[in-house]
Amino acid sequence: MNLNDLHPAPGTKRKPKRVGCGAGCGSGKTSGRGHKGQKSRSGGGVRPGFEGGQMPLVRRTPKRGFNNARFGTSYQVVNLDLLESRFESGSVITAAELAAKRLISDEKGLVKVLAKGDISKALTVKVNAFSAEAIKKIEAAGGKAEVI
Repeated sequence: MNLNDLHPAPGTKRKPKRVGCGAGCGSGKTSGRGHKGQKSRSGGGVRPGFEGGQMPLVRRTPKRGFNNARFGTSYQVVNLDLLESRFESGSVITAAELAAKRLISDEKGLVKVLAKGDISKALTVKVNAFSAEAIKKIEAAGGKAEVI
C-alpha cells in the first residue's frame, strides 16, 4: 500500500453548499441570509453571549458567596479490578508503575484506589489515598495498602 492508494471511505466527503448561484438554485440572491441586518453583511454577526444590548445573562445573575472548587483536591482514580488484571502477584505498585501501564495520566498527580472489583493477588500498593473498602480488600488478599 502506498500513500497515493489512500482514499476516504465512500460517502464521507461532501462538496460544500454553493450559495449565490442564481435564483434557480434555491439559495441564490440573498444566499440564505435573509434581507438586510447585521447578520446579512459580510463579516457581520455578534459575539457569543451578546443579547442585542440587553444586560447579558452572565452579568445579570448574582455572584455572591464562596466557592471551594478551586481549593478542592482532585485525585486520579484507579479501581481494584484494573490492578488485578494488570499486575503480577507480589509486585509493588506506585504512581510511576500506574503511569507506565497507562492507568493514570500524570504520575506526579494524586492517586486514589477505589474498591470496584475484587482482588485475589497479594499486591503492595503505595499511593496517596485509598477508600476504606479498598484497604479491606487488599489486606484480605494478603497485600499491603501504604499511604504516601
